[in-house]
Amino acid sequence: MYKSCSKCGKIHSYNFRCSTRREYAGEERKLRSKYSWTKKSQEIREKSHNLCEVCKAQGVFTYDNIEVHHITKLKEDESKLLENENLICLCQEHHKQADKNEIDKNYLVELAKIREQTY
Repeated sequence: MYKSCSKCGKIHSYNFRCSTRREYAGEERKLRSKYSWTKKSQEIREKSHNLCEVCKAQGVFTYDNIEVHHITKLKEDESKLLENENLICLCQEHHKQADKNEIDKNYLVELAKIREQTY
């Protein structure tokens, strides 16, 4: 039996675990399951009007598949879990690029600062 992968779009065996799937373990999983993170995530989405902030800076308005990204990973600094300037809304494509460090972290921080100043 096969299924379409929601992360990469390819067809995999039903039991296959796609390597593009983000899974959180241990302390990071606990942090992401807190009510405070859920509320902060909603707040950031509202401030960015549910738009990808990188697309918006390029003049494109992307509303689909918006995710909140931690610019500094929780593995590196758990204290930044709820820090507004460490959080940014990204579409799935830009989120993947940011996770691979293909988008400069300083650029993302600047976009987050602009969002905070204009909200």
